[in-house]
Parts: sequence; structure tokens; C-alpha cells
Amino acid sequence: MDEYMSRVRIWGLTCPGSLEEVGRARRWARELLADSPHADDAALIVTELGANALLHTVSGDPAGSFHVSLALSEHVVCVSVTDAGGAKTRPVVGHPGEDETHGRGLGMVAALAQRVETHGGDDGRTVSAYLFSSTAVDGAAWLRH
Repeated sequence: MDEYMSRVRIWGLTCPGSLEEVGRARRWARELLADSPHADDAALIVTELGANALLHTVSGDPAGSFHVSLALSEHVVCVSVTDAGGAKTRPVVGHPGEDETHGRGLGMVAALAQRVETHGGDDGRTVSAYLFSSTAVDGAAWLRH
């Protein structure tokens, strides 16, 4: 039976569209990944991507929501946040001036993660950040498990 058992664990959490829920999602991620060396980085990534979903899409509307997925394998932690769409632009790493109060979140995510991908369109986007263990040279190990 072991040959059919995946070593990848996947969790999901859908949150109502309020900023308090970003904190709940962060605590949830940190608790699930408590034994992982990536727990703190993953929690920060959830915070930044969740806040971006609320601030830049209809996820932050009164009836909005966002979804957080965590996938954990021996070599990779993948943090994904899916918004409800409605953004006028694609998420990009910004280069704000010193006096700017916004625009650094996705840059922090990109600095923490070894790879960041964005999928989707006007109806909703998913931003995924991959944190590889030191034994994973690239994402190929993720695909084998």
C-alpha cells in the first residue's frame, strides 16, 4: 500500500475578506509548519500575499474571501494565495521610493522564496511561493514526490 501513499501533505483555508483573517491565516500556517525550518518565512509570505489579495482585489470587499494553500514535501514548502479577482493589474515586484508606504510586500516574498509564480486572470489569481530545502537543488524534487 505504501507505493500509493503520497509524501506530500496539502492543506487549504478559505478566509472571509477582512484584515483580521490575515492574522488567522498566518497563525494557521505557522502551526501547520511548526516542525519545518520554513515556518516563519511561510507565515510572513501568507501575511503579505493575503494582505495583497484584500487590498488589490475584490477579496477585500464585504462579501469577499481569499484562499490559502500550503503544500509540504520532503524538499519543498509551497505557499499559495488565491484572490477573488477584479484587480486591474498583475502582481509585480515593486520598487517604491523611501517615503512610499506600500509596494514592498511582493518584493519581500520574492526575497524569501526561491521561486514565485502567478497564475490566473481577471476572475482570480493565485500567487505561489516555493521554499526549497537545502537538499533540493531545484523544483524537480517536488515533482517526484
